[in-house]
Amino acid sequence: QVQLVESGGGLVQPGGSLRLSCLASGITFSGYLMTWYRQAPGKERELVASIVSGVPNYGASVKGRFTISADNAKNALYLQMNSLKPEDTAVYYCNAQGVTVVTLRSYWGQGTQVTVSS
Repeated sequence: QVQLVESGGGLVQPGGSLRLSCLASGITFSGYLMTWYRQAPGKERELVASIVSGVPNYGASVKGRFTISADNAKNALYLQMNSLKPEDTAVYYCNAQGVTVVTLRSYWGQGTQVTVSS
């Protein structure tokens, strides 16, 4: 009954922009840490950005280029990606991690492919 669905990935040239969306159903964002992760083939999963109670955090490789935001009324999570680089190429995943005593579960979306290439 809980679903996270990512969208917005695609092919973009270096220096371009994309906005990823994650729509959650079956939960509300209250009590959850919301995070964007990414994983490239042969690479470890990497934390991109997270937000909880309106407070954002970013991985070092994307600071100043990416912005995470949430629309709680719509149960939607966003990742605005600017100044994209080839090394940003990966599958991007949305994750909801419960952080209260009554929301101790973790949910994952199916992922959306981002390819940065000329």
